[in-house]
Amino acid sequence: MELVLSISIATLAGSGVWLLLRPRTYQVIVGLSLISYAVNLFIFSMGRLRHDAAPVLAGQTGSLADYADPVPQALVLTAIVIGFATTALFLVVLLASRGLTGTDHVDGKEPE
Repeated sequence: MELVLSISIATLAGSGVWLLLRPRTYQVIVGLSLISYAVNLFIFSMGRLRHDAAPVLAGQTGSLADYADPVPQALVLTAIVIGFATTALFLVVLLASRGLTGTDHVDGKEPE
């Protein structure tokens, strides 16, 4: 399970970096989204992958190793919301830039 998760994180991050280096702004935005998905998976995996573990509840006895850690889940949920908002902002800026310059090239002009 850890190997599959590691490969998927590496694939998302590698694809995101490759798309960041492309000349079109839409591809750059998709690359940023893929990198944020890879980071979210990485943060989520830091909370240990456990099956059938109870959440942390007040008044329960026992070791903390017996419970799931809610902090990575909360961090990933917050990162998803912030990532959605910044992607929407980037798309609005992309559309405004395309309307002003007439191209979606990163440098603002098409190569000759």
